[in-house]
Amino acid sequence: MSSVLTVRGGVPLSGRVAVRGAKNLVPKAMVAALLGSEPSTLRNVPEIKDVEVVTSLLQLHGVTVAKDPVTGDLTLDPTDAKTAPSTEIDAHAGDSRIPILLCGPLIHAIGEAFIPDLGGCKIGDRPIDYHLSSLRSFGAVVEKRPGGIHISAPKGLKGTKLELPYPSVGATEQVLLAAVRAEGITELRGAATEPEIIDLICVLQKMGAIISVQTDRTIRIEGVQELRGYVHSALPDRNESASWASAALVTRGDIFVQGASQLDMLTFLNTYRKVGGGFEIHDDGIRFFHPGGKLTPLVLETDVHPGFMTDWQQPLVVALTQADGVSIVHETVYENRFGFTDALIRMGANIQVHRECLGSVPCRFGQRNFLHSAVISGPTQLKGTDIDIPDLRGGFSHLIAALAATGTSRVTGIEIINRGYERFTEKLEGLGADFDFTDGN
Repeated sequence: MSSVLTVRGGVPLSGRVAVRGAKNLVPKAMVAALLGSEPSTLRNVPEIKDVEVVTSLLQLHGVTVAKDPVTGDLTLDPTDAKTAPSTEIDAHAGDSRIPILLCGPLIHAIGEAFIPDLGGCKIGDRPIDYHLSSLRSFGAVVEKRPGGIHISAPKGLKGTKLELPYPSVGATEQVLLAAVRAEGITELRGAATEPEIIDLICVLQKMGAIISVQTDRTIRIEGVQELRGYVHSALPDRNESASWASAALVTRGDIFVQGASQLDMLTFLNTYRKVGGGFEIHDDGIRFFHPGGKLTPLVLETDVHPGFMTDWQQPLVVALTQADGVSIVHETVYENRFGFTDALIRMGANIQVHRECLGSVPCRFGQRNFLHSAVISGPTQLKGTDIDIPDLRGGFSHLIAALAATGTSRVTGIEIINRGYERFTEKLEGLGADFDFTDGN
């Protein structure tokens, strides 16, 4: 039986929420601990599903993971790393795509890795081709086996030169985790440079890695024979911060997001201000609020960092349904990210999705029959309905819409939200949301 959230909308969210370490960094920093010759300590760790999945995968491979009961800090000891049964890896991985990033560290630690067939949010094609071709460039042998892929490197991984056709975050992480202990120098062109990537580089540098980031998206890694452990506090989750900001705007509320960082949200804050949202920046977080009056429509294009992040797009689209006029959003990162708008349309939103590139320049999805541009006309009054959550950010966006709508919404599939939003029902309760939760477990 699935868990159900019954939401009675129309209540402005008001109060304070705390945001901890980034979902897009913490699991990768945990994986990086496999590269060390001694224990590592990771701080500011959120209680989310992805952390549970990586904890299980590391433990299967002999890594001791201890959680401080007071602070929540994780100590990860890779001293006894070992091969894990493929069936158990598959069972513990679930629908997570994190296992692909264990390849390089496992090859360095135990000489081989097995990666089960991968899942993840259904928001577009996330091929592992970049990952596998990168590993082959390092000298890895990739073999398809029943249920997944076996990867080994009989002669060890060797430094290489690579260029990504698109600045993929996952592929950049893969190269970093493989290259730091590979023999020789690795040069990666066309790399992703998101704040979470830079924070992972900081983790690896603390361990003894030699990594330089150049202005033309080139990352250069000089391989070392051995890495130590690290002590690191994860950067705050800018995606969760932006989601609560949009929730404040859509519900005409006032939310202080403790831990939100201006530095990592510059582009979002500019857009938030353009649409009519109010914010105040403090040393310990950012206050987001609806200042009253009409919201302003805008033309928006998602892009890799430092552009407007794709994970910010879906919650903001809900806010744009309340803007006075026509907004255009061009999604250039994931081709199927507008699937979540079906539920918004059933709630009364006026949204049309198009195959054409409705942005300043044609993107890689143009002329490929992907519905990757949206035209949103507003304002429209949203009405409660039944919603089954499709993916992580789209799910939180549906939740925001239900909180703003008149009437009652019945939301299922909320387990997906636990992947990236820590204790979100407790936070909603603290903000004054009117809902009932039925646990399906």
